[in-house]
Amino acid sequence: MSVFLLGGGRDVARCGDLLRPFVREARERAGDRPAVIAVLLVLEADDESSVARFAAVLEAAGATANELRITTIVVGEVFDTAVLDADALFVGGGLTPAYRAAVGPIRDAVTDRVRDGMPYAGFSAGSSIAAGPALIGGYRLGGVEVVSEDAGEELDEVEVRPGLGLLDFAVDVHAAQWGTLSRLVAAVEAGLVSDGVAIDEHTALVISAQAAPAVHGSGQVWRVESAASGVLITVLRP
Repeated sequence: MSVFLLGGGRDVARCGDLLRPFVREARERAGDRPAVIAVLLVLEADDESSVARFAAVLEAAGATANELRITTIVVGEVFDTAVLDADALFVGGGLTPAYRAAVGPIRDAVTDRVRDGMPYAGFSAGSSIAAGPALIGGYRLGGVEVVSEDAGEELDEVEVRPGLGLLDFAVDVHAAQWGTLSRLVAAVEAGLVSDGVAIDEHTALVISAQAAPAVHGSGQVWRVESAASGVLITVLRP
């Protein structure tokens, strides 16, 4: 079982390179039959590009179009467990609170499949909701701004809600690019979460049952945890 957490990014080739091991694991799980990679996307009403964009990322990772089974819903709808009849699961990016709500009904089924060996890849929102304590957005804490409003995911106060539970720490994304490290620091300092990571764009944190956690890509992963003196930040590099 491996969980691939990507911090986002617009460069298709660079993101695809980070997902090549994910595609390989999908094929290993499929064995002699063609692999099926379930791609779950939650689209806003005016979104006309995400389907092609995420298909291109996975194809850049080596997947064929025939291996991708893309399921799209719009904000406010939810996924059914039938989407999990696959060898691997990729959850894309977009409005994080909408993704968290959309996977609510299949949360336990996702956890069971991943624990049984299904590889999981999250991209931006898909990474944030993989956590047990999912940091889904917000830009103020106690009325004080802790990150730009542009990174608030259409929420005011910072919110933590139950995620998929694939990890026991929180995840924030677009760390260096959107400045979200400060939101995670504030969430840990306030006790909303005990610890977490903020992942840069074009960077992946890979959690595997077979190996120690590893960082890949061109950026960094910022580990944030409580400490006697307040908050401790450790930088993890490839």
